[in-house]
Amino acid sequence: MVLLIIIGVILLIMSFALKNNQSQLSHFSNIFRNIGLLIILLGVFSSMFKQIDAGKVGVKSLYGSVQPDILESGLHIINPLLDVTDFDIQTQNYTMSAIHGEGAQEGDDAIRVLSNDGLEVVIDLTVLYRITPADAPKIFKQIGVNYNDKIVRPVTRTRIRDNAVYYDAVALYSTKRNEFQDRIFKNIEADFKARGLVLEQLLIRNINLPPSVKASIESKINAEQDAQKMQFVLQKEKQEAERKRVEAQGIADYQRIISMGLTDKQLQYEQIKAQKEIATSPNTKIIFMGKGSAPVILSDK
Repeated sequence: MVLLIIIGVILLIMSFALKNNQSQLSHFSNIFRNIGLLIILLGVFSSMFKQIDAGKVGVKSLYGSVQPDILESGLHIINPLLDVTDFDIQTQNYTMSAIHGEGAQEGDDAIRVLSNDGLEVVIDLTVLYRITPADAPKIFKQIGVNYNDKIVRPVTRTRIRDNAVYYDAVALYSTKRNEFQDRIFKNIEADFKARGLVLEQLLIRNINLPPSVKASIESKINAEQDAQKMQFVLQKEKQEAERKRVEAQGIADYQRIISMGLTDKQLQYEQIKAQKEIATSPNTKIIFMGKGSAPVILSDK
């Protein structure tokens, strides 16, 4: 748009120069003038229209003076002399990581802090935030478009360092991790709000401890797991012993009941019944031993 206006002005200057020149090209001066005016009008006309994409707002400035109102997404007719800067109002993320190529900056960009017990803790973090549309002019005037490096990064790193000193390294790694995250969220949220930014979420992706501390924690965890495993084995053995005791008690009770309930006559009756059943078998032989003796029963089964 501005380029069209510049080209049109150049053509106008050329037309005046050719008109004052008594050469054979002087009769082209009117053509250059008309084309120049047409291009200038086209540039001015196109500069009056500004399209703002979805998820963005436009901040207007005129000769360095920032206008307080913004342009919402859509097509607008504006003053051709206005300069419009687009601001993204969608959710943005800024990651600081120790892994190369994963964070917003190249190389190891993790946050290194000192815990309450004097140990260095390395924290990987992702910040999710967005711009408040109404505050876009203030951000543009006071901070500019590079708010990531001027606000998001330094505020986040400073608040994390300020709050990490209240916790031991092991607590940050395990029991106090959520509490630490909630605490720094509230601090950073207040700082962002004062500058027109909305903090949506703060994600602690990883907390790395010194190797010696990490090995000590892992050893403790393994010992606790072994103790729990042994407790389970002992509990199982106790249950098995109880089962055997109950089983033995049942057998003893059964034998006691049987021994108390059987008499000699009942035993003799049961013996006769058994012999009778054997005697009815076709493969059974009965041998009589004489008077007063019980017969002997032989079976081929």
